[in-house]
Amino acid sequence: MAKYSVVMVRHGESEWNLKNLFCGWYDAELSAKGNEEAKSAGEALKNAGYKFDIAHTSVLTRAQKTLCHILEATGQSDLPVCKTWRLNERHYGGLTGLNKAETAAKYGEDQVQIWRRSFDIPPPPMEEDHPYHSVIVKDPRYKDGPSPAEFPKFESLKLTIERTLPYWNDVIVPQIKEGKKILIAAHGNSLRGIVKYLDNMSEDAIMKLNLPTGIPFVYELDENLKPVVSLKFLGDEETVRKAMEAVAAQGKAK
Repeated sequence: MAKYSVVMVRHGESEWNLKNLFCGWYDAELSAKGNEEAKSAGEALKNAGYKFDIAHTSVLTRAQKTLCHILEATGQSDLPVCKTWRLNERHYGGLTGLNKAETAAKYGEDQVQIWRRSFDIPPPPMEEDHPYHSVIVKDPRYKDGPSPAEFPKFESLKLTIERTLPYWNDVIVPQIKEGKKILIAAHGNSLRGIVKYLDNMSEDAIMKLNLPTGIPFVYELDENLKPVVSLKFLGDEETVRKAMEAVAAQGKAK
């Protein structure tokens, strides 16, 4: 029997999603479509009767603005919000800013698939001469962390999970056990890490999961925080399927 529930949502489409660029820790804005997706997510949660006690998001604008749209739609704009780099998107290293289709045409779809979809093989590192290195590393939002030693040059999903799960276990889980209703607005890969953990998914299974932009999903948990209901999307089946397929197709050469 379910005792707790947690709602998660991947941010709406960003301007770099629209351009099919590897984004990672670059602070892209939401696209016009992304803003509408975020508003629709809020409406879906409002219509389903969801209210929250606290929200968690990354330090990146696209996740924060998605959260703002949702809270506005649900009439909870004054909700306490925790922001952390540990919920950031996976760091795409030297691929940051590259077009996914052009990269697939240059290196081959198989290689891009390895970079995007292997569990523990990271992309090439972001070196200091990378065009986006300084704008990311010197961003003042990271003044309190990660430390220079923790600051990634690249991340596989495995590495992303290793820095996301401590926040889940140390911050979010105690709030769930207090009975707080939690909303998490984050990114495809940081959320996949939580999903893998909750559902005890295999590496292959989690790498095949494509979380759609701007469609909330719900986990209902028992008293031991084991899922009673997993990945319940608040959207019609056809819309969710098409959104997942669009994410999966991003790494193909045009």
